[in-house]
Amino acid sequence: MRDQAEKLRMKMLECQGALGRSIAVVSGKGGVGKSNFTTNFAIKLAKQGKKVMILDMDIGMANVHILIGNQGKYNLRDYLEGNVSFDEIIYRAPYDIHFISGGSGFSSVVEWSKDMFDAFVYGYEKLQKEYDYILFDMGAGATNWALDVLTSIDEIIVITTAEPTSITDAYSMIKFIYFREPSKTFYILANRVYSNIEGKETLERLRNTVLKFLSKEVFILGWMPEDETVRKAVIKQVPFTISYPDTPISKSLDEIIKRFLLEQRKAEISMPSTAGSFLTRLKRIFLKGRG
Repeated sequence: MRDQAEKLRMKMLECQGALGRSIAVVSGKGGVGKSNFTTNFAIKLAKQGKKVMILDMDIGMANVHILIGNQGKYNLRDYLEGNVSFDEIIYRAPYDIHFISGGSGFSSVVEWSKDMFDAFVYGYEKLQKEYDYILFDMGAGATNWALDVLTSIDEIIVITTAEPTSITDAYSMIKFIYFREPSKTFYILANRVYSNIEGKETLERLRNTVLKFLSKEVFILGWMPEDETVRKAVIKQVPFTISYPDTPISKSLDEIIKRFLLEQRKAEISMPSTAGSFLTRLKRIFLKGRG
């Protein structure tokens, strides 16, 4: 009966309009430029007329607010603990994007109380109805909280650099998620590369490794060059796509956006929407963990 009620509720939400797509941005190790990519990727999506929300879930290392120069007062933990309303944790950032800070102290969804989980479901359903894309900026590595989320989300962008250790860690992250949920859709992206050849070879190496050992196809989004303007943008607290729109890295992100949106359109044509499955899967994890 519970499963039937859940399916009915999701169908009702879909009838009210298309549900926003949930996408996680991850890396196997820190220092690859994940939050910088997520922030500027969101800005570029907004420029394409998309409504975008960033959930900064890099617990303990959240820095999206630093990159956009906007410090939020409350976070997701404040809301889940009943201290503030859901609307109070949503911050309107410049450049037509919104963000929510995760706050510290999360370990696993299964450790939440039922009231906390119900509050999360309520809030997330509101986001799905209002935004086209909900981007989860996840911390590096695989914590219990991250795995709960990543197992539930349908689409994942994995970022690596050209360093062999970074490629290995990116593959390990893909493998870890794949073994939990083989149907996951993976996009791969190389950042901080020094040439187009290095970017292409890095992604082909990662793609071929995943295909060889997991028999899993991944989609190559592209690569972004090492660019001094990124550091300058961080210091100014103005994203590089805004402060330096004509630089190589900004132009490379334009191409990445084109590939991403084209693949999204193909997916919408070839398969029914799975946007509502995030909460369904997360609920399954929550209930299983409670016995």
